[in-house]
Amino acid sequence: MAANVPPAASGHTDIAVMIVDDHEVVRRGIAEVIDRSEGMGVIAEAGSVAEGIRRANLVRPQVMLVDLQMPDGTGIDLMTALRETLPETRAIVLTSFDDDDALAAALQAGAAAYVLKTVRGAEIADVIRQVAAGRTLLDERTVTRRRAGHDDPTSELTPSERKVLDLIGEGMSNREIAERLGVAEKTVKNHITSLLAKMGLQRRTQAAAWVAGHKRSAWRPSED
Repeated sequence: MAANVPPAASGHTDIAVMIVDDHEVVRRGIAEVIDRSEGMGVIAEAGSVAEGIRRANLVRPQVMLVDLQMPDGTGIDLMTALRETLPETRAIVLTSFDDDDALAAALQAGAAAYVLKTVRGAEIADVIRQVAAGRTLLDERTVTRRRAGHDDPTSELTPSERKVLDLIGEGMSNREIAERLGVAEKTVKNHITSLLAKMGLQRRTQAAAWVAGHKRSAWRPSED
């Protein structure tokens, strides 16, 4: 049986775009904008990290729109996993969070642009064209400038909360963290609730993105 030819390799000149977002309504809305825009088209969609990795490796998109928060991980996980297998695919983070640390994590994972979901449809199409043409719309100077003067969000964390934060960054579940630290799972949940509140975050996926963005910084979990 002959293998299917991925749309991105079929010879047409349109920019082949893939959308990874866990909300179907959001995906369909973005897809409609892209499909109505000249010179580009959606070749695949996915609603999770695992599905995104599988489908991206099949269709090999030129540009991938990636949400940061998904049920089985983060957009950071997805971009990191695909950097080795699809080095030519360029990623655009499309998110609801105007968060400097998430922006830094996206840059480290190889994102070429960071766009808020409040953006207009025409602007999305323009960013896709620029990224497909090889432009990078964010850089380390942008991230540094945005983060300049911000207090360390971990400054008020207890040593135990810092350890939990570090293990979240390693991708561990609450149960795995509890086993590693030798505490009850409820204790881990309490630590997470507390550290999210102190850091001004809402979900543990944001905490994971924060850790990813600081792996090369001087921040390290405290020992007790």
